[in-house]
Amino acid sequence: MKKSLSVAAALGAAALLLAGCSSTSTPAPAGSSGGAAPAEAGRACVILPDAASSPRWENFDRKYLEEGLTGAGFEVDIQNAGGDTSKYTTIADQQLTKGCGVMMLVDYNGAAVGVATKAKAQGIPVIAYDRPFKGADYYVSFDNVEVGKLEGQTVLDGLKAANKDPKTAAVFYMGGDPTDGNAAMFLKGAKEVMEAAGIKPVAEPPGVWDGAKTQTNFEQALTANGGKVDGVWAANDTNADGVIKVLQDRDLKGVAVSGQDANVEGLRNILTGWQTATVYKPVKDEAEAAIKVATDLLNGSTPTADQKLDDGTPYISVTPQLVGPDKVKDVVAAGDASASDVCTGEIAGVSLADKCTEFGVE
Repeated sequence: MKKSLSVAAALGAAALLLAGCSSTSTPAPAGSSGGAAPAEAGRACVILPDAASSPRWENFDRKYLEEGLTGAGFEVDIQNAGGDTSKYTTIADQQLTKGCGVMMLVDYNGAAVGVATKAKAQGIPVIAYDRPFKGADYYVSFDNVEVGKLEGQTVLDGLKAANKDPKTAAVFYMGGDPTDGNAAMFLKGAKEVMEAAGIKPVAEPPGVWDGAKTQTNFEQALTANGGKVDGVWAANDTNADGVIKVLQDRDLKGVAVSGQDANVEGLRNILTGWQTATVYKPVKDEAEAAIKVATDLLNGSTPTADQKLDDGTPYISVTPQLVGPDKVKDVVAAGDASASDVCTGEIAGVSLADKCTEFGVE
C-alpha cells in the first residue's frame, strides 16, 4: 500500500481514475504472442517492491503467486527489490536476459516504468500488480477508490461513536507516498466520503508509507493543533500504528482511526480499541486475479478486464472488505493472520488474549 520517474510524472500516474465499470474484453498487447523464444514463453517474472511498506509482499504475495503460477505449469522467478530502485532495475535486467514470457511488476518509486519499456521492446506483456504505472498492459489491484471510501467511512463511524460532529471535528490526513500510484486513489475515495459529511482536515502532512515517519509527522501536526484530535484518516495500518503510538503516549483515547491491509498490528489495535477498523484486502484474491491474467497471456489468450484507467489500461479490480473488531476472526480464519500473533501480549494494559476471547478469534 517507486525514482527513475520524476515526481511530477509519478503524481500524474497516481492521479489515474476509473473510467468505466462494464466488463470488457481487451486485445492482447502488441507483441505478446511470439515475442519470446519457446524456452522463455512459459516463464513468469515477478518483482516485489520491498518488505518495509507492508509485510504482505514476502508473507503472502510471494507465496500465493509462486504456488499459483507453478501450479499452472509455468516456471516462476520472483524477486524483491528491497526498497532500492537500482536493485529493481538490476533484477529486471537479469530476468530479461534469462527470458520472460510475462512480467508482473509491483512498482517502487517509478522503477517499473523503465522496466516495462524494456520488456515491451522485447514483445513481453507487462502486468502492473497492485500499483499502477505508465506503460503497463494490464493493471490488477483492489478497487482502490472503494478502499478509500471504506477508510473515509471508518473515520465517520468512529466520530459518530464518539458523538463528534464531522463538521467541527479535528481530523488529520496521514496519506501514503504520492509516488505510489494507488495513494491518490485512496485519498480520492476517502475525501469523497469524509468531505461530503463536512470534514475539513486540520492538517495533511506529506504522505509516506512508513510508520516511524508518520509517527513523527503526526506528532508535529498534533502539537501544532494544540493537541486536539478527533479523527485520523491513516492510509494503511502501518501508518495508523505510527499515529496510535502518539495517541498512546498522550493517553488520547476514543479517536477515530482508519487503515488498510489487516496486518497483525492493525488487527491488534482494532481489538484493543485504538483503531476503528481496517480495509481487508485478501491477498489471495488479488494474487489469483493476477495469476489468471498472467496465465491467459502465457497461454496466448486475451485477458478480460472489468474496468479501465483513464489512460485506457485494462483494470482487473478486486473487491475489498471492511473489518472491525467483530470481523478480525474472519481474517485469521482465512489464514492472512495467525491467532498466536494477534492474541499474544497486551496493548496499553489491555490483554489481547481476553479481547480475542471476547471477539471469537481462535
